[in-house]
Amino acid sequence: MEKRNYYFDNAKFILIFLVVFGHLIQSYIDSNSFFSSLYKLLYTFHMPAFILISGFFAKGIYEKGYLKKITKKLIIPYIIFQIIYSIFYFILYSKSMIKIDILNPHWSLWFLISLFCWNIMLIGFNKLKPMYAVSLALLIGLLVGYIDWISNYLSLSRTFVFFPFFIVGYYLKKEHFQLLSRSRTKVLMAGTVLIVALLIFVIPELDEKWLLGSKPYSYLESISAIALIKRMGVYTMNFLMVAGFFAFVPKRHFFFTKLGRNTLYVYLLHGFIVRAFRGSSIESYVYDSKTLFIILFLSLLLTVILSSKLVKIATQPIIELKSSGLQKSFNRFKENFSEPRGQNE
Repeated sequence: MEKRNYYFDNAKFILIFLVVFGHLIQSYIDSNSFFSSLYKLLYTFHMPAFILISGFFAKGIYEKGYLKKITKKLIIPYIIFQIIYSIFYFILYSKSMIKIDILNPHWSLWFLISLFCWNIMLIGFNKLKPMYAVSLALLIGLLVGYIDWISNYLSLSRTFVFFPFFIVGYYLKKEHFQLLSRSRTKVLMAGTVLIVALLIFVIPELDEKWLLGSKPYSYLESISAIALIKRMGVYTMNFLMVAGFFAFVPKRHFFFTKLGRNTLYVYLLHGFIVRAFRGSSIESYVYDSKTLFIILFLSLLLTVILSSKLVKIATQPIIELKSSGLQKSFNRFKENFSEPRGQNE
């Protein structure tokens, strides 16, 4: 059981590292074809895999107080960080006034509101047989692209487009991940990943916006049956790459394994650093032949720091609305310095 916990913690850490890395290299995708292809490759699987894991751990949806718990965990931090980002952009970009729009999530905050919606949607979808539930989720994800007003507003487009990964994750069991780890499966997955990677690098015409799931078909191209077929192709590529990723996630304990439990902190906090990085002198300074290695190092460093215990203690009051670290320290302080019973008796 413990090794399986290592497996999922490792997976979450690697995925959040790739999220940070993907956001950092986004600065260079317009001027560098290699980075553009690498960026697309990452987006074929890292968020779908993250969403699938979220669905896998949503199995307690019928437990008492579950909805209250996810509301506190997702919606309240979403509102808090939506306001913080508004103030941050006001300062960073020297805007004339602070504009707060709760219904249009800033940048990466879409994941919080979508994750909340996926949990709510699961209550209804779970009444169907797994095959029907997954099929219906895929059908909605395909058809929603024809509705122009479903876009970034309340993260509705991403909510519907990425829901199939969440519900598939919900129905998966640990045994399914074990099957992916078999030697024969790994060989098959390695070949699949290589083919997809070659296609992305050889055919650079694929617009990365298809992988983001945030826009209707009319924004991506003319509304036609071709658009639906393209999204079907993207879904196929997503699921193959997600399977390929999980086939190679290590099972043993590493220095970063425990940090995989704090991915929410990295996800919410790294955006401030990435946004400050874009357009700064540092961004242009690292643009040379060593850019890839520098950004890999910076991404790893940033991920480790933001998932550290120190950062968790400092930011837990606004992310989880509690301060367990400070409470533990206070309790230890009382234990060490309080007068033992019976000393003066």
